[in-house]
Amino acid sequence: MENQRNVILAMVLMALMLVGWDLGMRYYYPPAPKPAAGATAAAAPGAPAPAPTLKPTREGGLQAPADIALEKHELAAALAAGHRVTVDAPGLKGSINLVGGLVDDLTLARHRETLDKNSPPVRLFSPPGTPEQHYAQLGWVGQNGAAAPGPDTLWQADGAKLTPATPVTLRWTSPTGQTYALRYAIDADYMITVTQSVSNAGTAPVQIKPFALVNRTDRTASIDTWNVHSGPIAAFDGAVTFANNYSDVKTAGTVSPAGTANWIGFTDIYWLSALIPDTANGAAQPKGDFRNVGPDIFRADLIYPVATVAPGQTATQTVRLFAGAKENNVLEAYEKQGATNLSLSIDWGWFRWFEKPIFWLLDSLFRAVHNFGLAIILLTLIVRGMMFPVAQRQFASMAAMRAIQPKLKVIQERFKDDKQKQQQEIMALYKAEGVNPLAGCLPIFLQIPVFFALYKVLVLTIEMRHQPFVGWIKDLSAPDPLHVLNLFGLLPFTPPAFLAIGVLAILLGITMWAQFKLQPAAMDPAQQQVMALMPWMMMFVMAPFAAGLLIYWITSNLLTIAQQKYLYSKHPQLKAQASKDQLDIDRVVAREQKAQDPKGGPRKPKAR
Repeated sequence: MENQRNVILAMVLMALMLVGWDLGMRYYYPPAPKPAAGATAAAAPGAPAPAPTLKPTREGGLQAPADIALEKHELAAALAAGHRVTVDAPGLKGSINLVGGLVDDLTLARHRETLDKNSPPVRLFSPPGTPEQHYAQLGWVGQNGAAAPGPDTLWQADGAKLTPATPVTLRWTSPTGQTYALRYAIDADYMITVTQSVSNAGTAPVQIKPFALVNRTDRTASIDTWNVHSGPIAAFDGAVTFANNYSDVKTAGTVSPAGTANWIGFTDIYWLSALIPDTANGAAQPKGDFRNVGPDIFRADLIYPVATVAPGQTATQTVRLFAGAKENNVLEAYEKQGATNLSLSIDWGWFRWFEKPIFWLLDSLFRAVHNFGLAIILLTLIVRGMMFPVAQRQFASMAAMRAIQPKLKVIQERFKDDKQKQQQEIMALYKAEGVNPLAGCLPIFLQIPVFFALYKVLVLTIEMRHQPFVGWIKDLSAPDPLHVLNLFGLLPFTPPAFLAIGVLAILLGITMWAQFKLQPAAMDPAQQQVMALMPWMMMFVMAPFAAGLLIYWITSNLLTIAQQKYLYSKHPQLKAQASKDQLDIDRVVAREQKAQDPKGGPRKPKAR
């Protein structure tokens, strides 16, 4: 009865965990809503206000269909107004608004919104006033009455297209003779370099305060979780800070981190917009802070000290604007160009010393085989191959532990009333026989950081986004899209996460079950029954995880099964002892069943 009660309790706890897991996954990784029919019409001019913003997703962006349609309408109107310089680079496409000199129209040429290669490129910047508002502005604030360009200033451009080979300069001259200039240059990836200059042709000195800012709404932010940051981000004195989120800035109004700003901006899981001041050669040091400037509008500022420009003189400074995808190799290349720790805008966490090598190896394998799923399988082979000597020692230790079981039982029986003495004698036996009872746990502990590192790599890195494997697996960074309960997509409904069992999850359960069958059985029958349920519980728990992670685990299980069969052949005494232990457990279970009546209750004692 006690064993049955334990099994029932374990099953109840497993069920509660599955339900709780589903709720947690829906909270931290909510599915993007499907656009409703007629959403475009609902967003026409004069239509009702957009629906409230839904919970963010991993990809970020607007979620409500009415908001999406309204953005499309207002973006088209803003871009059709004219007064724009085209941006045409391999990494970025879009335009610069000559009204205000805003960089407010950028898309990422190398990344698409969906798996469909014909889908639109990911939009990062959108003009002010649109639902996806996100833009950068560089300028000056005039001091003591000095005239400076403002948000409505119409700049004059010396070119019609900004490309890596053709920089463009915007100019505006004040009534008092000061010429302000913004020279834009762009590279092949995601960096725009802006040189701000003020030439004073007037008769008196002028004082101006230069600034640079990134302005965005949090309605398009990706989800911010305990292990992946999304929101305000900056590096001060070389240290990247993830301490603030949008709600912190909203509560404080203004957040001003201490130290010298290396860069400052906003991050999503995959995208980053950041200002990088030039602090070399004695350049002025700006002050960096975050501000909440509207109900859902936030700003990252670089504010420079007041500069005095004498007649006939020119004041110049340079700010770089990163606006793009957080591709690790690109970010590291910018670090070599002076962007301090820009690659740490990827939220590797405390274990980046281990995660980055895993990413490097995985990315290198991908470049060699051109299939990310195959690269994951090869990574698993390499990791398990490196740990094979440890596994050999583990099995040797297990064999030694099995060999001394009779001696252990003698000690336990002899000192059953003196637990302290019993423990001392057992430790002495371990030392005399050269046995480490914890050796069997070492391979498990070694796999944990590998598993966690791969999990973080699949969650964080843009390189894994939309990478296919084979057949129906089109995105290894997303869960298995086919589910048993809807007949692999034939039925028009999506099961809840804890019931969304796909082919990969089933293979995971089967391989884990086969692996457990080869392991020495637990001596406690109740524990054995719980362990028998474990593979199927893990099948449900792991189903919502990225398909790439399940491929890693399935491959690891298959290698473990092959490894165990090989090592059992090298240690036949371990296999024989495991079979004997199983027979002993079966006898215990049979005795317990014999002590109960057919209805499952305890047998009544015989009358004396």
